[in-house]
Amino acid sequence: MRHLNYSHLQYFWAVAQEGSIVKAAERLHLTPQTISGQLKLLEESVGEALFERVGRGLVLSDTGHVVLEYADEIFTIGAELADVVRHRKFSGPSVLTVGMVSSLPKLIAERILAPALAPEQSIRLRIHEASLQHLLGELAVHRLDLVLSDQPMPQGLSMRAYNHRLGESGLSFFSQREEADKYAETFPGSLDEAPMLLPGLQTALRRRLDEWFDTHEVAPRIVGEFDDSALLKAFGEAGVGLFAAPSAIEDEICRMYGVGVIGSTQDITERFYAISPERRIKHPAVARITEAARTDLFSVPAVSAA
Repeated sequence: MRHLNYSHLQYFWAVAQEGSIVKAAERLHLTPQTISGQLKLLEESVGEALFERVGRGLVLSDTGHVVLEYADEIFTIGAELADVVRHRKFSGPSVLTVGMVSSLPKLIAERILAPALAPEQSIRLRIHEASLQHLLGELAVHRLDLVLSDQPMPQGLSMRAYNHRLGESGLSFFSQREEADKYAETFPGSLDEAPMLLPGLQTALRRRLDEWFDTHEVAPRIVGEFDDSALLKAFGEAGVGLFAAPSAIEDEICRMYGVGVIGSTQDITERFYAISPERRIKHPAVARITEAARTDLFSVPAVSAA
């Protein structure tokens, strides 16, 4: 596929939105035969079918879903371009597209991103949540402006991207408020055989927690393992088990989930990173995010590592 015919892509886009060639033809004031012929040319150019027939309707193939995602972005940007040319000014907010690893605490992410959403900034935020590996792939093809992660980009990857350390936080342990005093009295020994909600086995925090439990010779009874940090806290709020979260958001967690702090440690730290395609951050919104995180949320020196 050397050159993209945008007329063909627009016909495909209309069929994908309408769910049928006939409806797309009515919308575009063309004949169904014209739409069908142009769609066939696009599929020949792509080299794969973009739709599959199910009954009397059309559904997107796997390749069709990928093409549609790009088409959505292409024609949205095209509409914005037309508006700029027509009015000689940008009428809507600029877009900041952020990837976020699933294990990153949602309250931490909100605190990090909040400076970009100040009313005077006129930013539209788009957030995509996935594994770090997937998000780095999206960053490499410039579909993301920034990735927020609780671990740095692995060394040895053949891509142009840089880790910007935002800061770190110790860890606090939480239980339902009415049980907090009971567990706090002999913490951390009280964690032995206590019902515990833990992050997934593949996370860096889980490995550090397991090592810390071994060091203190406690063996919590694991009742749940979660890749999603918000879901873990929801189960903690329901009283299913104890859980740990960054001390930097201790007050927010207690307020939002109705839990109490039973103890904390600086022996385990969670580190947070912004990963960008720039060694020196130039995007104004990203610069505000990183600076505010370092000075307000975590208070660490503003350094970055390749």
